[in-house]
Amino acid sequence: MAFTPTALNLPPYPFKITLKDNRHFIFDEIRKKHLVLTPEEWVRQHFIQFLILEKKFPKTLIQIEGGLNLNQLQKRSDIVIFNTSGERLMVIECKAPSVNITQAVFDQASRYNSVYKAKWLVVTNGLKHCYARIDHIEEKFQFSPELPQYLEL
Repeated sequence: MAFTPTALNLPPYPFKITLKDNRHFIFDEIRKKHLVLTPEEWVRQHFIQFLILEKKFPKTLIQIEGGLNLNQLQKRSDIVIFNTSGERLMVIECKAPSVNITQAVFDQASRYNSVYKAKWLVVTNGLKHCYARIDHIEEKFQFSPELPQYLEL
């Protein structure tokens, strides 16, 4: 069974992809384990590498699929970035390339961030990336055309 990856609007990376029981797996270097290679995981792994290699985000400050309670429901955020003091800097919501980045998708990520109060909110489907800086005091956000380097956050 051949794996046909979707070309993303991110640099290519040399992932470790394996086939077992007719299912493809991708190695997640943050969690140090092989994960089922779904379209969303393909985007998440690319975006993680983009953060580490292009934007110089420290691996040790990246949390994947962290749990949170939202309106008494248990939810999972795709990626959360911390600073060295343990404060959440960024919440990243990853979608499959086939999922359009709509207001509903952005609202989902915003609800997660209402719990975290991170300064940055990112939504990506690997093809389109939305970067927003959040001002929690003024309850406003400003879109950014690019994601800053980690040390510029």
